[in-house]
Amino acid sequence: MINMQVRRELDNIVARTRDGVEWSNAFAALDPAAFPMLSALIPYGDAMFNERQVPLLLAELDRLPDACGGAWVEQAREMCQVVLNESHHYLWFLGD
Repeated sequence: MINMQVRRELDNIVARTRDGVEWSNAFAALDPAAFPMLSALIPYGDAMFNERQVPLLLAELDRLPDACGGAWVEQAREMCQVVLNESHHYLWFLGD
């Protein structure tokens, strides 16, 4: 399970999701050229997105294959909006 959080620069957690991203082989099969942001997600590591990367991530979420979807997608969109609305905030995906 990959959890999502929004943090400020000094590692202060300002938001977290109810659900996480359930890892599947469908994520590993995403083409890194078509999904460079989501290709950064791995089940055992962390990925961080800044305010300049979040719009790219949102565009990828818009065309995400159904096999990778779920409740996490809408929660990720909400977290992205927090990052875009506040300066010095980052969206973290935290692997197990």
